[in-house]
Amino acid sequence: MAKQARAVQTWRSIVDAAASVFDDYGYERAAISEILRRAKVTKGALYFHFASKEAIAQAIMDEQTSTVEFEQEGSPLQSLVDGGQQFAFALRHNAMARAGTRLSIEGVFLGGPHPWGDWIDATARMLELGQERGEVFPQIDPMVSAKIIVASFTGIQLVSEADTGRADLREQVAQMWRHILPSIAHPGVIAHIKPEGRVDLAALAREEAEREARGAVEAEDAGSGAGSDVDVPTDGAGVRSGGSDPAARTGREGDEGDAEPAGAGSVTGGAA
Repeated sequence: MAKQARAVQTWRSIVDAAASVFDDYGYERAAISEILRRAKVTKGALYFHFASKEAIAQAIMDEQTSTVEFEQEGSPLQSLVDGGQQFAFALRHNAMARAGTRLSIEGVFLGGPHPWGDWIDATARMLELGQERGEVFPQIDPMVSAKIIVASFTGIQLVSEADTGRADLREQVAQMWRHILPSIAHPGVIAHIKPEGRVDLAALAREEAEREARGAVEAEDAGSGAGSDVDVPTDGAGVRSGGSDPAARTGREGDEGDAEPAGAGSVTGGAA
């Protein structure tokens, strides 16, 4: 169990470090050496989990979709709007979300899995649920509308990044929904939808940080030995940092390798 726990932690460290490197440099300029430096792992440990830089990038692409959860209860359209606002928040505060988006836009996996396929499928499912519950017009094709929504969000976040460093992304996404909703939803439903989302994620993130800080002070005062080094989450309430199972990805068990496997040296990435 100790070995497995260590393997999971190493996998997590590599993916998180790689996300920050891809976010900073993009795929071509991201260097394996920089990922190793930020992850604080050996080359052998990295190649135990990932055969190549592309494999690491694919893991990040898979992880980014887990930054959002669409609630199945209540209004499907409101849940869809809330999920979009969650990801908008994540793009400002979560390197995993930014890295996955940058990799998608750079076309790293053209010819492979569709870079926005998971987002389109998830959106289409919520629209189908909206049709079942009488929110979405029955004549709407969920897959066609899902592609339009995902494409619109992608373009809007790029424009927002160029204009304000995504500072206005929440309002821009709300404006997107104000334009799209009348074409897919019944007017009576739209009146109850909040395009800006039901939850102020920034406020919740601040509250969570304050609670963590208070807990750290109380632990120190109580002499619990917890120390003052407390990780304060910056992803915001309702926004996860990913939850994929590294054991399922590697399909391997046992110690992480300390030696680089044959052929691994040919995957070095670009100079950072």
